[in-house]
Amino acid sequence: MDENLRLFDLAFRQIELFPNLDIFSHKKDGEWKPIKTEQFLTEVNALSKGLIELGVKPNEKVGLIADSSVEWHIVDFAIQQIGAVTVAIYPNITDADYQFIFNDAEIKLCIVSTKSLYNRILSFKDSIYTLKYVFAMEKHEDVRNWDELKVLGNKIPDAQLETLRNAVKAEDLATLIYTSGTTGKPKGVMLTHNNIISNVLAAREITPCQAYHRSLTFLPPCHAYERMVIYTYLYIGITTHIAESLDKIGQNIKEVQPHIMTAVPRILEKVYEKIMKAGLELNGMKRNIFDWAVKVAEDYDPDPKKRSFTYNIKLKLAKKLVLDKWYEALGGHLMTVASGSASLQAKLARVLLAAGIPLFEGYGMTEASPLISVNHYIKGTRVGTVGLAVKYVDIKLAEDGEILVKGPNVMQGYYKNNEETSKTIIDGWLHTGDIGTWEEGQFLKIIDRKKEMFKISGGKYVIPQPIEKKLLESNYIEQAMVIGDGQKFASAYIVPNYAHLVDWSKSEAPELRDLPKDQFLKQDKVVRKINKEVQLANQHFGNWEQIKRPIILLNEFTIEDGELTPTLKMKRKVILEKYKKEFEDLYHTAD
Repeated sequence: MDENLRLFDLAFRQIELFPNLDIFSHKKDGEWKPIKTEQFLTEVNALSKGLIELGVKPNEKVGLIADSSVEWHIVDFAIQQIGAVTVAIYPNITDADYQFIFNDAEIKLCIVSTKSLYNRILSFKDSIYTLKYVFAMEKHEDVRNWDELKVLGNKIPDAQLETLRNAVKAEDLATLIYTSGTTGKPKGVMLTHNNIISNVLAAREITPCQAYHRSLTFLPPCHAYERMVIYTYLYIGITTHIAESLDKIGQNIKEVQPHIMTAVPRILEKVYEKIMKAGLELNGMKRNIFDWAVKVAEDYDPDPKKRSFTYNIKLKLAKKLVLDKWYEALGGHLMTVASGSASLQAKLARVLLAAGIPLFEGYGMTEASPLISVNHYIKGTRVGTVGLAVKYVDIKLAEDGEILVKGPNVMQGYYKNNEETSKTIIDGWLHTGDIGTWEEGQFLKIIDRKKEMFKISGGKYVIPQPIEKKLLESNYIEQAMVIGDGQKFASAYIVPNYAHLVDWSKSEAPELRDLPKDQFLKQDKVVRKINKEVQLANQHFGNWEQIKRPIILLNEFTIEDGELTPTLKMKRKVILEKYKKEFEDLYHTAD
């Protein structure tokens, strides 16, 4: 492992190895505009000098609040190369979380993307004890623009910047990432340059792409996973294309034709749903062929030894008639789609893999920089697992099945929180809080979060995640959260897939299809249909784990309503509190 590489060195390294490379490309005025590495570094250096002029010192914390953009990465490196620490914060968290993070990290200066974020931070500036300066990337008359920093920096000689840059060590703190968490206050994860670089080098070994290939990014870079992946792109020499928005991701994929991209399961589920919806609109023979091809795909096993000769013939035909079109729709050049952040449905994975989409599910957490294990093209993939431990990382399972991790990627600890640190890192092993098991001796399978397991009143354990994954395999269930801690039986909050149910009603209940959504989802026929889907999922579990009397909710869990974290994990306590009445009504009336 390169012990001396610092994160901001990745850009300088590009100039040495790939002098003509476009480090980034982004959409401006309807066209993709490439940015050369040299141009990028000129911007980074100008901003660094402005930070120096305003008195930012080594190890001081600087806030960065923005969605995915070239500017985000300019700010990140500008902070790091003067020895300061990037505090990358999600743009969509609560005011209370903002205030906690700013005060905990003692942020003096913050750069935000938009006027609305600028005004939002200023609105509670009086309750942030250290904050002196806020700058916005967007230009508005009544907003301090980050160009001011570049002008201020003209006073700083290059030699002063060079001295500060040379003083930064690989073992120094590079970033604080506050985990939004599904419970409690955010915790500041302390990661050094070495921590993240160890992950970059491990990821490089299992990435088939080469210099001058194209990537597409649409996840926020304050997400530890996407950030590490983009650093890996910089290391390899891959041009990173920054998507315009989630709404335009399909269009951007067609334009960029990426070789590599990352995704979270929720996004892949949306892709799958769109494919299935298009199939449902077909008629006659075309619909029959589509349904047959999907059925073939659902039986796919990525291990060629486990596929029969007959199956391979069917697969070849299914690909020619239907499945290959899906790969082409994703640009036709993909070599890797890396999925992380949450568990991927097995059925969805099989279907996309059968279509030739090179989907590799991995596992990590911010406290591990974040990559721990991943399926990859060298050793193959096992559906339902999160693959093998990456290079430099050791994994073992505790007696209760908890996944423990050791390696140079493990964080330094939680900022100003020795109590939580000592609970989380014991004898050098990071206690992940996830329960796992081994398949084939080396492929790691996540069973559930340790804290999310619960007992029903009969004393039996219920493990929510496998049940939720099975429920989500239904085309008619959008989201599911298993409940019932301490109760007589397990149940679940079910958010129906309204669009698919409307399609279903065209033939099965045509009298309902013109009803408003809130009335439609309460109709007996619709409720029975959802219950039937739940019963199909129940067949895979023991009697005590089966979902009885599910609670159907009308509205999807969202980040905006506080039910999902920015990485789309369910905030179980928040959801339980929000639907407390429905919970109490269910169990109060239970026999």
